[in-house]
Amino acid sequence: MHNHHSALGLATSLRPVEPVTLIRPHAAHRAARFFIEKFAGKTMYAVKANPSPALIRSLWDAGITQYDVASANEVRLVRHLLPEATLCFMNPVKAEEVIREAYFEHGVRAFSLDNQDELDKILRATDYAKDLTLCVRLRVSSDHSKLSLASKFGIDPAQSASLLMAARQASDSLGICFHVGSQAMSPQAYIQAMALARDAIVQAGVTVDVIDVGGGFPSIYPDLEPQNLENYFHSIHEAFESLPISYSAELWAEPGRALSAEYSSLIVRVERRRGTDLYINDGAYGALFDAAHLDWRFPVKLLRAESNQARDINFSFYGPTCDDMDYMAGPFPLPADVKVGDYIEIGMLGAYGNAMRTEFNGFMPSMTVIADDQPMASLYNDTGDHQHSIAMR
Repeated sequence: MHNHHSALGLATSLRPVEPVTLIRPHAAHRAARFFIEKFAGKTMYAVKANPSPALIRSLWDAGITQYDVASANEVRLVRHLLPEATLCFMNPVKAEEVIREAYFEHGVRAFSLDNQDELDKILRATDYAKDLTLCVRLRVSSDHSKLSLASKFGIDPAQSASLLMAARQASDSLGICFHVGSQAMSPQAYIQAMALARDAIVQAGVTVDVIDVGGGFPSIYPDLEPQNLENYFHSIHEAFESLPISYSAELWAEPGRALSAEYSSLIVRVERRRGTDLYINDGAYGALFDAAHLDWRFPVKLLRAESNQARDINFSFYGPTCDDMDYMAGPFPLPADVKVGDYIEIGMLGAYGNAMRTEFNGFMPSMTVIADDQPMASLYNDTGDHQHSIAMR
């Protein structure tokens, strides 16, 4: 893999025809160290956010030893890369054959569930093993989050008593888990979820050994600037300490976006300009799925060596495929004199960018380069303290 000092240097020296993915291992390492040093519990990486082997290894090197896997392929991938990692299968609905493989071939002992059928399935697939950590997933609100995860999984806390009791009897360690939604913009999301967990524990009268607060930890985008992450950690730990749980209970978290967003960005070339629409060589079927389908705004920067005095105006993007849906409304502020042949860096694509890529219409991922410069936006600086920083020009 090639290494380059900066996005600008790469664009001006190589003049790439196809999009280039820039990865920044130092940014992932910095985010991992922040969580490890400041979150008062175990941090496990949610692999779905970005299953890149290079990223997974970078996080391991930084000290992340626990991984949230959600499919057979994720289990196999992480176990192949990291034979000593702890894998937790946190998808509440799994094929019985996959559970069996995960348990007997890959050493997975922690599983989530949200109904009795899934509990029965786990027990059958593991031959009624006595060393299971079973985490019952509660349905909680996503009101404080940019993307809801409140409809597909989770049992109503008010109806969870019988499932918690059954899981307690079948497990070595009983856990409660939940997910407040992606890009939670307030610690209040976790405070409210912890209150529901408290009610469920009291109602069931069970001893709980694990509280897993899931993901949802935010990153920073042009219109989404969250509070200091330490405020989230403090609120979670304070709520955890007040729960009626085992004296030795563990606190877990499953950050995905917060660990991976700053890891990569994308360099694209302008192939056509039509008013304020820019036709670029990556799009909705590539790394910009969220920009197209969720109206997610990413930081953008024009890559020109010479200084630019043109004022910024708002642009939209079209991707390279023949599909009208390959459209990113933005707005993406760039200098008004953007022209064909210019290069643009699109930042904060480490989370769900390359993970969502397809090869539709023959447009496939191309070169990946290690960049030594800083990500376009960051919640972390080199000392591990919080900073709000968005580079737009």
